[in-house]
Amino acid sequence: MTYRSFRSLEDLERTGSTARILNLLKVYRENGTEQEWIENPLFVNRELNSSIIIKHRLRQNEHDIFFAPRKNATKIVIPIEKSDLKTGGRYIFVNQINFEDIMLEHFGVSRDSQDLVVLDIMDKLPSLDPFLLKERLSRSNINPASCYFALSDSDLQAMHDFVKSEITPLVKLSMEDPNAETRSIDRMTAMILSNTPGANNDTLGKTLRLNPSQFQEGVFSWKGFLYYKWSLGALLKDISGVADRITNVNPIGAMDSASRDYISKSRKFLRKEIGRACLEVRNTIKIYETAYSALTVDSNPSAFKNFLLEAPALFDQLGEQIGVIEHIVSFSKHRFGPRSASITTEELLDILMDFEMSLRRQDIDDLG
Repeated sequence: MTYRSFRSLEDLERTGSTARILNLLKVYRENGTEQEWIENPLFVNRELNSSIIIKHRLRQNEHDIFFAPRKNATKIVIPIEKSDLKTGGRYIFVNQINFEDIMLEHFGVSRDSQDLVVLDIMDKLPSLDPFLLKERLSRSNINPASCYFALSDSDLQAMHDFVKSEITPLVKLSMEDPNAETRSIDRMTAMILSNTPGANNDTLGKTLRLNPSQFQEGVFSWKGFLYYKWSLGALLKDISGVADRITNVNPIGAMDSASRDYISKSRKFLRKEIGRACLEVRNTIKIYETAYSALTVDSNPSAFKNFLLEAPALFDQLGEQIGVIEHIVSFSKHRFGPRSASITTEELLDILMDFEMSLRRQDIDDLG
């Protein structure tokens, strides 16, 4: 299948990675001669390792290529010619009908290849956020080069500090010494972040009466909640500016009345729906905060136990919600920023449609 728009492909390549886009073509161009990239690839297959992978909201005509109903899918876009994206690309959805046969026939990826394992992991994640992708791959003993994950040392340290402050009440509650030293809190923070079984983790799991599998899966999703709560702070600082950019960007070139009317309606729809999406994220995070408070403030472990059992499903929901916001923020800053190139009416229409599709709920049929 051919990617629908070379202009979209060019924009994807220039944008880089977001929570919804893993731009391996850009990683290849910037790191393809580095030893780490050569020795520790994300994908063994060369075409996959320079592809663009997208968390894609399925359109009406795309649902029948999957065995089971789903709202979103993981799309692999492979440029036909890396040096000229105007030639377009081929694409396939992960786990679509006959996926393994297609991967073998067209890309030479065998059924027992680790590349299919990596793609399946990506497909099961609610977003392609680098922190969560890195963590999930690590759990399967897959450790690609760091260049695939755009995480700076300062970001990792900030995340560590946030988690440390967040779990300090729990550490003190779960340890015999209520005045635990910083060293003990750091050790527990490291175990939570790495999802590595340890004495403190085992104690908490037993206290909550969860078996090891339930506890480990719950902790991974809890870590996802912590990460999303941390990253939401930065997103909320940008979101009002993004809404203003969408409202104020002026395309160049001719614009007919139908396009003008659509752009006007779409801008109003997006401003309203971006606000709704942010509220949904806050409400989902509130579920965790309420359960955590019940444990650490009210000494009621049952609420947090229930949260950990429900966390995997909630984590998928939260990842989808915040991934949409992060995508819109990242793409808008790239394409509507003060130093961005001029935008044509046709390109603006494409971007607004993409944003709408990302934000649109299943029960919304028109702009309203």
